[in-house]
Amino acid sequence: MEKNHPLPEIEGNWQVIRAELGGQPMPADAAEHVELRFSAQNYEVRFGAEATDEGTYQIDQKAPFLEIAMTGMKGVNEGKTIPGILQLKGDRLRICYALETEQAPSDFSAPAGTLNYLASYRRKP
Repeated sequence: MEKNHPLPEIEGNWQVIRAELGGQPMPADAAEHVELRFSAQNYEVRFGAEATDEGTYQIDQKAPFLEIAMTGMKGVNEGKTIPGILQLKGDRLRICYALETEQAPSDFSAPAGTLNYLASYRRKP
């Protein structure tokens, strides 16, 4: 993967608007407290005022999707690299993470029986 990501538009704060894990939707009252922040080389996940996951990320322009690899440095994913695919359209971001494999998902889905996590975000002002 490239050291400097080819998608500077991803930088900023993103609010979860909908998410599901293995076919189970995240309760709306929980989703409204989850925020993802991307800077030039780092990410941070916050639940309310608490940072729960921090690390680095890389984006690779592979067909047919952009792939992301997020490596936890602190928090719940410390020492883990989580692969995913992403789609960015205006102020909307969609990421599908593979929490159980080392390969990015092949599509934007989180079916029952998997540990795929599909999240849709809206850019925060």
